[in-house]
Amino acid sequence: MESNIFDDYFSEIDDPRLDRQKRHALMDILFISISAVVCGAKSFVDMADFGRAKAEWFKERIPLENGIPSHDTFRRVYSLIDPEQFRECFISWTTAMSEAVDDVIAFDGKALRRSFDSATGMSAIHVLNAWSSANDFCVGQMRIDGKSNEITAMPKLLKMLDVKGSVITADALNCQKDIAETIVEKGADYVLALKGNQQSLYEAVKLYFETSLSEGFLEKHQVYEENDCGHGRIETRCYYVVKVADLPWLEGTEQWKGLKSVACVESTRLNKSTNTESRECRYFISSLEAVARISRAIRCHWNVENKLHWVMDVDFGEDACRVRKDHAPENFAIARQIAHNLLKRAGDNRSVRRKVNLCCWDNDFLASVVGGF
Repeated sequence: MESNIFDDYFSEIDDPRLDRQKRHALMDILFISISAVVCGAKSFVDMADFGRAKAEWFKERIPLENGIPSHDTFRRVYSLIDPEQFRECFISWTTAMSEAVDDVIAFDGKALRRSFDSATGMSAIHVLNAWSSANDFCVGQMRIDGKSNEITAMPKLLKMLDVKGSVITADALNCQKDIAETIVEKGADYVLALKGNQQSLYEAVKLYFETSLSEGFLEKHQVYEENDCGHGRIETRCYYVVKVADLPWLEGTEQWKGLKSVACVESTRLNKSTNTESRECRYFISSLEAVARISRAIRCHWNVENKLHWVMDVDFGEDACRVRKDHAPENFAIARQIAHNLLKRAGDNRSVRRKVNLCCWDNDFLASVVGGF
């Protein structure tokens, strides 16, 4: 069996089942189920079917004295195991395999849209993900009760992660003084989107950049420009960064721990088919001063949408998953993140979808993906 690393990091999970119901070892259940998710399993029935189809392959790695668990066993285990323990083990594992320095870690929430249960009145659950751009995988996930509670969930997840030396990015919902303070106390920097939920600061920064850009008053600005071409359009992004020390009239900045600069991103898009142009400005606050690092953090933030949330929905069917009983939705979401991280670390440039297919078709490739798990 090649799951020693898995045992090292996930064996701390307590088995919640009664002794008389333990026909299969908990680690074996998790190993089979996550191998199944690596191969595209989207339900507990899929896990059981996959296990039976790959029974000989699994027998080479785990004892399987009582055969492959049933779909009811997978469902019961995922419904009962403590998601906090599962999450802590997941974070310990991702921390151990993280290699990058000078990372950008993007925090963003996502709804598991089909996890609602009309019969019990349970709404769809939300999770907060932390995406490491340098490592190219998710380093942490936490369930939140609703979109507004990201504000309380983000500091909790931050405290569980090793973010020292990283740059933390988040959308405007998490642009909060307490969150900025937590980030600085953890030894990290931040680039936070600024919108109307911080109205006075937002209006002052917005007015300043609108005035200075229209009047050409740019001597205090650091400026960086980049161009992208694709999907039938040409986009030009100009990043303007001004040190807070150069804006003594800007009120309330002392309330934000570590705040050193404000930034504006001016995006101009030219639609080549219609020859129409649109312009948008977005605003940020940061504990950094260099425009190069701030612009990189802003660009990297979108990886959590493009490389994680999109993949979770398209390749793993997360939004369509109807798992909803007890702790099962949250635990299944963690299992998907584990599977995704394993596939991302498979060591080549093939897409996640292609790797999922290869794991189904090629036992040797599947072993290479889950063998180090």
